[in-house]
Amino acid sequence: MTSTATASLATDLGAYRTSLRAYLNNGDALDRWRGKHHGSTEDRIAEHAALMAHLYQDGWNRYGWPAEAGGHGGDERHRGVLYDELSAAGLPVPDPQLMLETLGPAVVRFAPDLAARYLPEYLRGANWWGQGFSEPEAGSDLAGLRCRARREGEHYVLSGQKLWTSHGATASRFVCLVRTGTPESRHRGLSMIMVDAAAPGVSVRPIALASGYRELAEVFFDDVVVPADRLVGEEGQGWAVAMYLLQWERAMYAWQSAAVALRRFRELLGQVAGKPLPDGAATRIGECYGDIVALRARSVRTVRRLAAGETVGPEASVDKVLLATAETSLHDLARDLLGTDFVLGAGADTGDWRADWWFSRSATILGGSAEVQRTILADHVLGLPKEPRA
Repeated sequence: MTSTATASLATDLGAYRTSLRAYLNNGDALDRWRGKHHGSTEDRIAEHAALMAHLYQDGWNRYGWPAEAGGHGGDERHRGVLYDELSAAGLPVPDPQLMLETLGPAVVRFAPDLAARYLPEYLRGANWWGQGFSEPEAGSDLAGLRCRARREGEHYVLSGQKLWTSHGATASRFVCLVRTGTPESRHRGLSMIMVDAAAPGVSVRPIALASGYRELAEVFFDDVVVPADRLVGEEGQGWAVAMYLLQWERAMYAWQSAAVALRRFRELLGQVAGKPLPDGAATRIGECYGDIVALRARSVRTVRRLAAGETVGPEASVDKVLLATAETSLHDLARDLLGTDFVLGAGADTGDWRADWWFSRSATILGGSAEVQRTILADHVLGLPKEPRA
């Protein structure tokens, strides 16, 4: 592709969609990733990284990212189109894209040198990052984090533990929220820093979920030395960086998940076509489709606001609530339509639905519980009066 054509697709979203669709449906070069089942999280992420490398080689997943970070320009809508078109073509949205959407924009904004150094290799699937926020004693209360980084000359020395780290078992680097101030400083004493998973003193303990898949991990830091230029933002600016990235975690993850849910919804209907279905199946199918479409209808507005450079505030919790609703709705529908086969079936398709159903149970917890999201909406969006103290 010529540089003129590349520049044109970065400014013409419709042309990008048309060209990408033609690429994804041209020949059998991408069939390796269609309808593929994986025996472990590690195998799945490795295969998805290979898909990222393929897309990067031909330039398609570089749109939506700045040229300074290895991209071709464009904005969040280009990434949204990529996820839509991958799903429409029967291809997976690569798992590492999840953390890229969550962490990438914040690194581009607050640490452009790190973005220039490491984002290109992320886009081509050579490395990816894990998010190190939650801790055993802090949970979702980020202001109570204890994992500590102390400054020693041109380095920081990290000590502590992170829990529920997404992609922790395979990530090459961790973007961690750590305490650089006193415990009493709460959110004002936090900083964000990028740590190599292979650095001396880092140990990773994968967490197997009920499905047996090791989607998360515990990460331990034992006097890990990290160069000071790995800070994302200034020292003490971690809370502001975390609030900034929350916009993308809410909006782009929701859009990405809706694209995947529509593909899985179509696959489910194909699996049960011609088979006897339980009473009320047609209504359940319609309700589930409505849940996914409602998520997209809400999410598209948030994605457009991000693309326009607007700041998305607490109202993004609506996207998170709708996402959890759609994910549980889809996987409960699969459980009920597949019936006994869902529980006892030995096929790879059924096994994937079982594993995904287990993971979907966390949809109302991960990234902020549904109760917390509704409280945010009540307090900061609707301005409802607080409940009287007992």
